[in-house]
Amino acid sequence: MPRFISSNLIVSSILLSSLLCSPTLVQADDRPNVLFIVADDLNCAISPYDDPIAQTPNLQRLAERGLTFQRAYCQQAVCNPSRSSFLTGLRPNTVAVDDLRKSFRGTAPNGKTLITLPQHFKKHGYFCQNIGKMFHNMGDTQDRHSWSIDEVLFAGTHADDTVFANQYREGPPPYKAPVAEAHDVPDTAYRDGQIANLAAAMLRDHAGSDQPFFLAVGFWRPHLPFVAPKKYWDLYDPQAIPLPTNPVPPQDAPEIALHDSREIKGYGNTPKDRAFTSEEVRHFRHGYYAAISFLDAQLGEILDALEASGQADNTIIVFTSDHGFHIGEQSLWGKTTNFELDARVPLILVDPRHPSIANQQTSALAELVDLYPTLANLTGIEGDLPDNLEGDDLSPILDDPTFTVKEAAFTQHQHPFYGSARNWRAWGYSVRTTRWRFTEWRDISTGSTIAEELYDHQEDPLETTNLADDSQRADVIATLKKTLAQQFPQEKK
Repeated sequence: MPRFISSNLIVSSILLSSLLCSPTLVQADDRPNVLFIVADDLNCAISPYDDPIAQTPNLQRLAERGLTFQRAYCQQAVCNPSRSSFLTGLRPNTVAVDDLRKSFRGTAPNGKTLITLPQHFKKHGYFCQNIGKMFHNMGDTQDRHSWSIDEVLFAGTHADDTVFANQYREGPPPYKAPVAEAHDVPDTAYRDGQIANLAAAMLRDHAGSDQPFFLAVGFWRPHLPFVAPKKYWDLYDPQAIPLPTNPVPPQDAPEIALHDSREIKGYGNTPKDRAFTSEEVRHFRHGYYAAISFLDAQLGEILDALEASGQADNTIIVFTSDHGFHIGEQSLWGKTTNFELDARVPLILVDPRHPSIANQQTSALAELVDLYPTLANLTGIEGDLPDNLEGDDLSPILDDPTFTVKEAAFTQHQHPFYGSARNWRAWGYSVRTTRWRFTEWRDISTGSTIAEELYDHQEDPLETTNLADDSQRADVIATLKKTLAQQFPQEKK
């Protein structure tokens, strides 16, 4: 039987920690609270607007209150580099985190004194709490400096967060976890159910406090393995789950732009030596959808608690994901590419003081690295921001969703990602404009360009054809290469 953690016990310990460890309360003020919610591996195509299959009523509910960014992008499509980037306001090359274990406190030039996004809020008198996976869960990648009290439910592996892994009392299980799991268990059998309970309790407990809060909620799903209580699987007809519309690699794409889907093949019951059958593809995609609906229900619990606390009208809400994810598109399962499905992220921003943005969408380009200066501006604590932040303030878009803050968004990734850095062959640097995605692959040892990609999102939004060798696009490529070089100078070795 699975092990269940008592949410009441955790809540009690957190509340006691709040009394013992919280800083002196600042004078009452009307600065808005911040509820900062991050999903893990959430494909932007599964959104209130883009996917007719996904059952996400609470994401829809949130979108109806705020502004949905249709073109928001991570800076590197893997957990630790992405999170280290947007939580410090620095791009991956600056914060120098490029794998799953490095800590920005040890890699960034000013890592020891660097002020993170939540740390900036704590510095300005906010009560800052983290529940769940916010910084990465592997290695020494947590950051107690950022929070007013200890983090909870932030550590462990995704495979351990399964009924399967918790059934074994003697000896290790035969493999780390199944690729999907659908047991008739309560939501709190999994971390995300516990996280939602704790976040809801914090919001209820903080009601009436004179101190504004920055509550960070880091969900573990829909990251592999695709697990959720059976009731979320039952929301979907398995045979109605669509197969990928573009299941093959882009035409003329360089091999280095692809990978072997090693992440999903690391789980039990996943074929390692052949392509997945149609039924397997549907099953895996079904699991991904179920995990998203499970996450959506936890979001609903938190939104209910926020409304019940009486603080909804004074709380800015951010909902996003650390990066995107492939579920069979372009022959890929997982992240770790520069393609649109990995680089693009969901981003919903709610600010009750901007009622005109309710249920609005914007096509303005945005990057996760922009969240730091944006939230500081919206809460009025932008006066002493670190002078090395590399994002842009998106707040003008809340006044006018047609406004353009930036002309390009940038994502990068090494190849191959998994395994030792000694095996890395090249870095891919990608620029996304309103119409184009251009990626330049540079050899790590020489710095020379070894491959290029160009996708026309006006004519080919699914990125099915690489146009980099099309002579009619030479001027477009030349312009995009200059834009890319400004962000990523090319150094020949």
